[in-house]
Amino acid sequence: MSYQLEIRNLHVSIGDKEILKGINLTVPRGELHAVMGPNGNGKSTLAKVIVGDPEYTVTEGDILVDGQSILELEPDERARLGVFLAFQYPVEIPGVSIANFLRLAVSARKGEEIGFMEFYNKLLAALKTLEWDEEIVSRYLNEGFSGGEKKRNEILQMLMLEPNYIIMDETDSGLDVDALKIVANGVNSLRGPNMGGLIITHYQRLLNYIVPDKVHIIVDGVVVQSGGPELAVRLDTEGYDWVKELALV
Repeated sequence: MSYQLEIRNLHVSIGDKEILKGINLTVPRGELHAVMGPNGNGKSTLAKVIVGDPEYTVTEGDILVDGQSILELEPDERARLGVFLAFQYPVEIPGVSIANFLRLAVSARKGEEIGFMEFYNKLLAALKTLEWDEEIVSRYLNEGFSGGEKKRNEILQMLMLEPNYIIMDETDSGLDVDALKIVANGVNSLRGPNMGGLIITHYQRLLNYIVPDKVHIIVDGVVVQSGGPELAVRLDTEGYDWVKELALV
């Protein structure tokens, strides 16, 4: 079995507008790939389609997780396969504490209820990695949180769930440098042979702290260039004009 996230000739529309026009990407476990490109060219659409957002329609192609097509699976079924999305704009859920939410989510991921002490010890370790006080988990999920706290809470969920594949949709948006470093430290603590993922970002600065194995550039719904981390540096120094020209070739 090939342990990888594979996107094959993916075409995606919303209404009568085609957004993704033949995306091909393969991300093995053990590798983090960055997806970059100008705003409005399909990066966030790719993230949402991978996790099963019903607003989008796949008109052609396939998405496979460890060799299994996931297009017919519901979002919760994809999550149980180990696919995790860190949202650009995490939602608030009043009345549900972070601790209760995490214990239910971890139990669902394991397929059985996690014991209290196992859960508590795992939670303390994750909070330590994120430099967060224990009292935070008694608060309702994201309610009244700052943008940085919401993003840190997404990484807390990631640390607790230990997904096989992470999809980070512009998680760096709105973060100051200190928060960015904490988020990056959480992601880097999970790196290893059992996890792969896509880091979707518009800016190179996040990639100073989470150095990707590969970088892919999307323009007008297709991958126009792939390479190493130096691609992100070039985008940071030269902008996107040269990439847009590639899309016209």
